Amino acid sequence: MTIKKGFLGIILHGHLPFVRHPEYDSFFEEIWLFEAITECYIPLIRSLERLHQDKVNYRLTLSLSPPLILMLSDPLLQARYLHHLNKQLELAEKEIVRTRGTEYQKLARLYRRLYLDTRDIFVRQYDCQLLSAFQKFHATGHLELITCAATHGFLPLLNKSEAAVRNQINTGVETFISHLGFAPAGFWLPECGYYPGLEKHLKNAGINYFFVDTHGIDNASKRPPNSVYAPINCGNDVLAFARDPESSKQVWSSKDGYPGDGDYREYYSDIGFDLDLDYIAPYILDGHIRINTGIKYHRVTGAELAKKIYQPGEALLKAKAHAQDFIHKRQQQINRLSVDMDRLPMIVSPYDAELFGHWWFEGPLWLEWVLRIAAEKTNGVQTVSCSDYLSRVSTHHIATPSASTWGHEGYSSFWINETNDWIYPLLHKAATDMEELATVFQQVKATPLQERALNQAVRTLLLAQASDWPFIMQTGTTVEYAKKRISDHLARFNYLRDSIRHNAINERYLSALEILDDAFPEADFRNFTKSQ
Repeated sequence: MTIKKGFLGIILHGHLPFVRHPEYDSFFEEIWLFEAITECYIPLIRSLERLHQDKVNYRLTLSLSPPLILMLSDPLLQARYLHHLNKQLELAEKEIVRTRGTEYQKLARLYRRLYLDTRDIFVRQYDCQLLSAFQKFHATGHLELITCAATHGFLPLLNKSEAAVRNQINTGVETFISHLGFAPAGFWLPECGYYPGLEKHLKNAGINYFFVDTHGIDNASKRPPNSVYAPINCGNDVLAFARDPESSKQVWSSKDGYPGDGDYREYYSDIGFDLDLDYIAPYILDGHIRINTGIKYHRVTGAELAKKIYQPGEALLKAKAHAQDFIHKRQQQINRLSVDMDRLPMIVSPYDAELFGHWWFEGPLWLEWVLRIAAEKTNGVQTVSCSDYLSRVSTHHIATPSASTWGHEGYSSFWINETNDWIYPLLHKAATDMEELATVFQQVKATPLQERALNQAVRTLLLAQASDWPFIMQTGTTVEYAKKRISDHLARFNYLRDSIRHNAINERYLSALEILDDAFPEADFRNFTKSQ
């Protein structure tokens, strides 16, 4: 069989909701960030370091959402993470003692080594500034960094206000530039949520390309001749790339995907739930609410079977085998697609970054092996970023993608349904009020105090618009927290709106809100006017 050549674009989307709570000594939802740093972001950095040391010629794309950028660079959260990591290390030390004489002790020692190495990377190598690690690999030319909307706002359902959509996009790009030092070429639409016309705002923000789900291109205004294996030009030289369903299923599918293999570590078996409360109390929430500690001793075994002990060596061999299988299937796919295409196929494989390491412990090693194997010149699969592809291919089919999202049913139903539809009239009303305030104070010069309040109102509205809250309401996890976040942000917005309208701003309360919702310091209410 003749080996034909094609491109593989792997895109990781790094995002977590903004969960900074200085009003509390500790807060449960901050653990989402701490888990992701330990299990996803630092393992990814560790893999990129090894690839760099071995001079592997790879390309990978990482989308960093503005909330994640803000949290990774926040001194309060950095200090809290280090405290959390030290507690994990303390628990691993205790586990080495508790498991003495059992098979579990070698795993306890593994976790201690892992946490020591994690602390070394976080503190010694990068001085608690993980963004600098991603900047370093971007500078080497191997990692393309792109971004997302300001608070991952679900743009199709914010579109009642063009100013709201524009502000989500522009604030996201500005946040990226202020922290990373350069403008992103690409943009991850939150939840891959696209509607016709959105490309206008992306163009105005300096974006060259974005991503949609498969049916966004398959159902475009003109059916593209290359299906989802080449991007389409939206008519204004902004390119839409579509997700390849075949490679996505191999990783995402809970039934057929790699992460469900019986040799991999079981996510749901954690000593935070398995051990006596008295023993585990110092390492769970408030000493009595059981949570994941990250120390897990079993492998995926099957729902009805007793869990077998995790064997790291076997899991690593399986990760390499699955990486080889992934690249082999991409080569088969490229050979198949090349028959009918007028250009080299571009296979776009986008994934949530937090899948790799958190839900799938071996995921970062699998990814590292995929990049190593793809770098071998004999298999015909070349990893590229979308910017690389666009620099090589200059002519593209012109069409408008169809309105679409990824997720269940593919048309927004996960983000608007009976569990969460009550939030949108409130968000729309707040956006309209913000537009009116911004327009008024464009014409009448705001005092310094009014300007502070107006900018804080923008920050608070952005935080209320996050797609995470309707997502959580639909999934049924931490629903009360999601409702409280939206209600609190809208209440703060309404207070600011009324105090501005009545020229009765309480500066002490405003200062407190600026501390509580300490996001987007460059926010400028003037960007929220109806017409720009």
